[in-house]
Amino acid sequence: MKIETVKISEVKLNPNNPRLIKDDNFKKLVKSVIDFPEMLNIRPIVVNDDMVILGGNMRFKACKEAGLKEIPIIKASNLSAEKQREFLIKDNVSGGEWDFDLLKEWDTLELQEWGLELPDKNEDKTEGEIFFSEELDYQSNYIVLKFTTDIDFTQIETLLDIKSTYSKRANGKPWAKGIGRVIDGTAAILKIKES
Repeated sequence: MKIETVKISEVKLNPNNPRLIKDDNFKKLVKSVIDFPEMLNIRPIVVNDDMVILGGNMRFKACKEAGLKEIPIIKASNLSAEKQREFLIKDNVSGGEWDFDLLKEWDTLELQEWGLELPDKNEDKTEGEIFFSEELDYQSNYIVLKFTTDIDFTQIETLLDIKSTYSKRANGKPWAKGIGRVIDGTAAILKIKES
C-alpha cells in the first residue's frame, strides 16, 4: 500500500466510528498535529475506496482543526465490508501497558503534553505540615525551584519536611515512589518562617 497526499475535503469521517476524543485530549491531539506533522506521514489516515475513514477519525478531526489543507492517506482497498468494520474497532483498541518505571526518566509535563494519560495523581496528600498537590492547575501561580546539586535539594527537602510519596496503580498497589514537588506556597512560607 502506498501513501498518497489528498485534499482534506476529499476524505469523509466514518459515521460508524465509536471512538471519541474530547476537550483537553482533543486539544493535545491538535497540538501534536501542529508540532509534529511528520507523524502523519508515519501514521497516515486509513480510508476505504469511498474515502471513508477506517483508521484515524480523530487525527482527521485534529488535522481539520489545525487548518491542514492536505493529509496523507493509505487506501485499504482489499478489505471486505466485514473486515472494514473489524478494522474500525481493532485500530482503536489499545494493547499492552506502559512501564511507568521506565517513564520516570521522561519529563512528566512533556508526556502529558504529548497525550499520554498518566495514572491518576489528582489526590492531594498531606505530608507532615505541608500540603502537597500532585497536579499543576491553571488557576494557581507557581514558582519552580531548580537545584543543580543534591546538597541544595536536600537542604530545601529538610527545611520544608518534604517526604516521599507513592503513586498507586488502578488496583491500589504502589507502582512508583517519588518526591512530592508541588507544595502549597502559604504552608511553605509558614514553614520557612518557623525555621
